[in-house]
Amino acid sequence: MWASLGIFFGLVLIAYLIGGAPTAMDIPALKGFNIQGGYNISPEFMSVLIGLTIYTSTYVAEVVRSGIQAVPNGQWEAAESLGLKRSIALRKIILPQSMRVAIPPLTNQYLNLTKNSSLAVAVGYPDLVSVSNTTMNQTGQAIEAISIYMAVYLGLSLTTSLFMNWFNKKMALVER
Repeated sequence: MWASLGIFFGLVLIAYLIGGAPTAMDIPALKGFNIQGGYNISPEFMSVLIGLTIYTSTYVAEVVRSGIQAVPNGQWEAAESLGLKRSIALRKIILPQSMRVAIPPLTNQYLNLTKNSSLAVAVGYPDLVSVSNTTMNQTGQAIEAISIYMAVYLGLSLTTSLFMNWFNKKMALVER
């Protein structure tokens, strides 16, 4: 647990430092007829964020639930007979076995998230889409602009797939 917390907070600290380590907080205030300062989140981005989060989390929760149910009940009973609490039995015995079953469908869900976010880019990031539309209109090079999007999503999909395949091999049973 301590290692995972250290990794999490270490990554947050690295992202903070890479982002320029902003130290000033800007509180929104009413100035004239408009609100100045603060951080503005577009309604499009918020709707895409909430929609993708809810949609994907339901499927991931179902995959994890089915992975836990795939572990035989005898494992729970064996943990109980050893005197383990249910939380410790879940963390040390049940989850490692369930991950072997759940990793392949989880890989599919992560790839689906990447593909669904490509559809949401047109809604949530109108600036990005308008830049490519302007490029296509002014230069007439639509194939190049679309190819850039395709290359980015191909890279994200391949990176996700490579990582999850590596993780699947790491979690697989080693037979002699």
